Amino acid sequence: MTAALTVFTDPAAAGAALASEIADGISAASANGRRYLLGCPGGRSPRPVYRALAAEVARRRLEISGVVIVMMDDYVVPDRGSYRRVRADEHYSCENFALNEIVAPLNAASATGPIGPDRVWLPDPRDPAAYDDRLRTAGGINLFILASGQSDGHVAFNPPGTPEDSLTRVVRLADSTRRDNLGTFPGFRSIDEVPRYGVTVGIATIAGQSARSVLIATGQAKRLAVSRVATASSYESDWPATVVAACRGAAIYADQAAVALPEAMKSV
Repeated sequence: MTAALTVFTDPAAAGAALASEIADGISAASANGRRYLLGCPGGRSPRPVYRALAAEVARRRLEISGVVIVMMDDYVVPDRGSYRRVRADEHYSCENFALNEIVAPLNAASATGPIGPDRVWLPDPRDPAAYDDRLRTAGGINLFILASGQSDGHVAFNPPGTPEDSLTRVVRLADSTRRDNLGTFPGFRSIDEVPRYGVTVGIATIAGQSARSVLIATGQAKRLAVSRVATASSYESDWPATVVAACRGAAIYADQAAVALPEAMKSV
């Protein structure tokens, strides 16, 4: 089913709208004594959401100790016949991103209780299947923020050609994904420094474990991505971010720069 597209004036407006929805969900879960699982990508696209969410936490004095940050992926390196996640102090570590760009601002904004270190979840490359089990046991993800690779449509680290039934696993990263990540993590001086492997949730993980999914795409560089995901009526393996079409409660939040607007269409 084609995901609903909402166009905003700029990235800040798109981020604020999604952050407000997330804050509503956190508030409702807290009032009912439940955890709130937020699926999170790293990178540039969701940064306005995370900034706006911290502002919402401060403004509403939200109780966030029940929030679980569910990261989509991380880079891995070979280790004794298997793989391990890269060190959390590496500039490109997704764990580092989660702790410093999501959790730290939220905790700094909170006047009630912090998100504890046990509430930041990442897949273990030594036992990827355990991640799907953990999410299922937890009741699934309340809202999954999604982003699309601008040149190849990767979502998390799922490369073009990923089957719809894929689950959490270790993958070899497409060179197109690695090139995109030069912009995501500017500390990389060349593509040779970008790791070649990652551990990632799968397409079936995203579609099957989330109650709602919102893909956020802003900036002119995401025009191809928006055109692909906004017209997809089902998952298309050559552009994995079209998983949004297979998700429950699916939506696309884009800004004017990312979409060619008809004259009559108004921005939010």
